[in-house]
Amino acid sequence: GKMAVNYNRDVDIFPVLNAIFEKIMGYSPYKSPTDMGVNMAGYCITDDAVCCQASKDEIIRRYYTALCDARKGRTNYYVPGENAKKGRTPKEIVSKIEMLMSKLGINVSDRKTVAAALHKSSITGGEPATAIELNDGRIVTGKTSSLLGASAACLINALKVLGDIDDNIDLLSPKIIEPVQRLKVDHMGSENPRLHTDEVLLALSVCAVDDPIVKKALDQLTKLRNCELHSTVILSHVDENTFRKLGIHVTYEPKRGTTSLYSK
Repeated sequence: GKMAVNYNRDVDIFPVLNAIFEKIMGYSPYKSPTDMGVNMAGYCITDDAVCCQASKDEIIRRYYTALCDARKGRTNYYVPGENAKKGRTPKEIVSKIEMLMSKLGINVSDRKTVAAALHKSSITGGEPATAIELNDGRIVTGKTSSLLGASAACLINALKVLGDIDDNIDLLSPKIIEPVQRLKVDHMGSENPRLHTDEVLLALSVCAVDDPIVKKALDQLTKLRNCELHSTVILSHVDENTFRKLGIHVTYEPKRGTTSLYSK
């Protein structure tokens, strides 16, 4: 005489689990809600505190994503259900995440790279700055210069720290960077001469052939996976994609940069 609720929940979650498996594995091993035994998933969690912290970190990352989508004017959100055609505006999503953050007692200051990047920007006259938290907890920053964008500088600095390379050593000397800049501006139509992260990696790869120190720096790239990074301005598509390909979790302030590099 009691209403069964567990199976009802299995029925509701079955399409979600199916979609997750298809995205990860290419197929779903479950054919029905009964088959999947979703009520056993909790036993996979061996450290609840770690999972809770990872969830809170993800909420903050999604909050920044929503803020930047609102800044960019993105409105084509797809929401399943009856209001699928209407969708939701970024402002609604921002408000919803803010309520969740308030309920959980978390805020953006819990993301260490935010304060580090903003501080670096403040001491450089408000120029764009980037900060990355390495997997061992160390924070590395990068600032905008005449040769490199803040993201590229941060990437080089992180590789130096991970490779225990003296900060005074130039992995890329001006004589290497300047010809690339001339190519970009004089022949490729770029308005901004500063090197992107992908251009820096290509230049480092070429230099690594004859320079063991540069090779040592490039060997550290795998250690960047799962690191956290924050920028004080909206990243260019090139820099954001490069960081994501390296496995870095990226967020940035909903603010345009002062050059065309950061507004594209």
